[in-house]
Amino acid sequence: MEKKKKLLDIIRDKIRLKHYSYSTEKTYTHWIKHYIFFHNKKHPVEMGKVEIESFLTFLATKKRVSPTTQNQVFSAILFLYREVLGVCIFLLYMKRSTQKQLLKLHGNTFFQ
Repeated sequence: MEKKKKLLDIIRDKIRLKHYSYSTEKTYTHWIKHYIFFHNKKHPVEMGKVEIESFLTFLATKKRVSPTTQNQVFSAILFLYREVLGVCIFLLYMKRSTQKQLLKLHGNTFFQ
């Protein structure tokens, strides 16, 4: 009797098949795991656009992640749906992070 693979193992296999870097594998699995736990371990097949938007909005507003991190999380979730589950996710509207990045030039601080 063949044991069914776990979702995260399938994700890792798909990432390796596409020759993504090990750091990308770790990052994607980290954020996908957080996405699933955020929604009380609900399987991603049972979730969709609304759950993705609420998770990304939560990260931007409550956790105050940077816009770069939010894009990284979005890419990980898109990979999950497109490449692993074979589901097409259409345009999403979520609260974007607006955290300003600080630039230090010659001892002065500027906002980017």
